[in-house]
Amino acid sequence: MTSRTTQTVVRFSSPFRLPGFDKAQPAGEYRIDYDEELIEGVSRLAWMRVGAFIHLPAIGAQSSTQQMMAILPSDLETALETDHQQL
Repeated sequence: MTSRTTQTVVRFSSPFRLPGFDKAQPAGEYRIDYDEELIEGVSRLAWMRVGAFIHLPAIGAQSSTQQMMAILPSDLETALETDHQQL
């Protein structure tokens, strides 16, 4: 099966927490990697997200360590919606 990884940057205006995180993460911009697989048998190219990863800490934050954590895309969308409603 053909797969690809796409990247995007999301912005949180307030601290946020995702399931599986030990603590809230600070507001800022975060890089997200989406793993996608090609859906076969359609008349045009279509991709299905099969995984998502967030890079910690936020872009521009000073840290001696960096990590990439698996997250559910639905959890990320919920956290972003909550953040935008707080504005």
